[in-house]
Amino acid sequence: MAVHIRRREVISTLCGVAIAWPLAARAQQSDRARRIGVLQPTAENDPHSQARVVALQQGLEKRGWTIGRNVRIDYRWGIDDVEKTQAATAEVLALAPDVILASTSRVVVALQRATRTVPIVFTGIYEPVAQGFVRSLARPGGNTTGFTMMEATVGAKWLELLKEIAPHLTRIAFMFDSNNLGPMQSYRSVEAAASNYAVEAVKAPVHGPAEIEATITMLGRAPGGGLIVPPDGFLVGYRNLILELAARYRLPAIYGLSLFTAQGGLASYGINFSEQFRQAADYVDRILRGEKAGDLPVQQPTKYELIINLKTAKGLGLEIPARLMALADEVIE
Repeated sequence: MAVHIRRREVISTLCGVAIAWPLAARAQQSDRARRIGVLQPTAENDPHSQARVVALQQGLEKRGWTIGRNVRIDYRWGIDDVEKTQAATAEVLALAPDVILASTSRVVVALQRATRTVPIVFTGIYEPVAQGFVRSLARPGGNTTGFTMMEATVGAKWLELLKEIAPHLTRIAFMFDSNNLGPMQSYRSVEAAASNYAVEAVKAPVHGPAEIEATITMLGRAPGGGLIVPPDGFLVGYRNLILELAARYRLPAIYGLSLFTAQGGLASYGINFSEQFRQAADYVDRILRGEKAGDLPVQQPTKYELIINLKTAKGLGLEIPARLMALADEVIE
């Protein structure tokens, strides 16, 4: 609606000035040509994917961008391994996008290798300075900026919550993609806090389904085992396997992404990705209007959501403490 209003104002103001019409037509055509590439690890039909699409489009519409009128979004879904990343990166760049929105470290690495000019806005990325994506949070520089996943200290929070839910745990594995060093920042936090909770922290890098199964089987066959699954695009692709194995071995686990809990995981603690996509729409808008990605500060999350699956807890014979029930942002029954 705002676009129509502005057009009427321009026409009214320049009524009778013949040269205004071709100028307006060229501006309109330019608006139609704006293109956004979006690369995501989840499947297109995943409810969480659709929630992010809605949040992004609502954020853009609020700022005057209407899909199919003055902006087009090219999505690539299910990008959860190296080959898919390379293919999707090449495809999207071939479309000459004005800005690209990406949500995994692997994709950001691939994009930065392929272009130093197309603006990149990331969401849910670990330690972008440590990974070399930006020079600093305040002044990213280059063609990249965005929104971080979480502070490294959240690792200790996962450990605290899991131990409070399942006090009997004595050994907790931190599972992560061996090709993604981002989660290691959180693992160090888990390792440092382990003695405070009388548990042994085990680093469990995985590269495929066989290693995922071996890790969870090892934990499940011995008493006192628990699992931490940090946010990771690779692990998202194998979440059905992870959840099935955790249920089979009755393994208490906490996840960094709510989509695990929604599908039967015990608990999750992390950012609201849909809300971060809504925030990302602001940066996309500012870039489309001429600001440089490298001048926009990287933003860190200010809120984390605790979600508990009460049905899964009961199935594991666990009683969720009243304190956590009161703190939970959502309880799935």
